[in-house]
Amino acid sequence: MDPRYTGEMLRHLEKQNEHLMDAYRSMSHELHKLQVEEEMLMRKFYELMSAQSPARKNEEESSTLPDDGRNGQSSALIPACNNEPIGQSSASLIPVCSDEPIGQSCALTPVSGNEQ
Repeated sequence: MDPRYTGEMLRHLEKQNEHLMDAYRSMSHELHKLQVEEEMLMRKFYELMSAQSPARKNEEESSTLPDDGRNGQSSALIPACNNEPIGQSSASLIPVCSDEPIGQSCALTPVSGNEQ
């Protein structure tokens, strides 16, 4: 490199450094603005979701009910402790449907094989 151009090269590099620092400051400022905007939007989103939470819980509770409208009731045949297939047993048991909540005992009624 020719020593005649070192002063000119130094001025060019200093000017380039100045432009890069301006770009850095500008980008940092823009990043900060975007972070503040993101935080504000996240707070609004949280407020919106927490306001809708009770409505969602009610909707989820109503959607867990069976399609026939009976809450947890069963009408399936249950065989009486033997290895015969359902419907061919001489004394199968079927649950009697009631309005009792899930988990409580359900009365079983014996039914003869020809009534099924």
